[in-house]
Amino acid sequence: MIGRLNHVAIATSDIKKAARIYRDTLGAKVSDEVPQPDHGVVTVFVDLGNTKIELLEPLGENSPIANFLKKNPSGGVHHVCYEVEDIIAARDQMRAAGATITGTGEPRIGAHGKPVIFLHPKDFVGTLVELEQA
Repeated sequence: MIGRLNHVAIATSDIKKAARIYRDTLGAKVSDEVPQPDHGVVTVFVDLGNTKIELLEPLGENSPIANFLKKNPSGGVHHVCYEVEDIIAARDQMRAAGATITGTGEPRIGAHGKPVIFLHPKDFVGTLVELEQA
């Protein structure tokens, strides 16, 4: 069911510093910062050709990333995102298999402008999983 790895998301309290590290130290192509108010984050994408790194910084005190950073002050891997052909079919298959879908379970528009859902880490070896419609 899952397709290619779309991105690995890394939470940071300083997105400008993190972007500089990827751009200046590692020589990667780095996007501009984009506020994502519906998700409570600011994003930067690091293009690796075959996949991406998504840098996440909290946007406001109620950001889920702010809570993550309280537990992990140095930042770190927040989630992995896999592509799926049909987000509704994937959601229904996950529910049938007993997986916990976070939030309402209804797809929301993600940072790439495509529908996404998140699967709870307790069902996926401690890793928050994002599914994004390809």
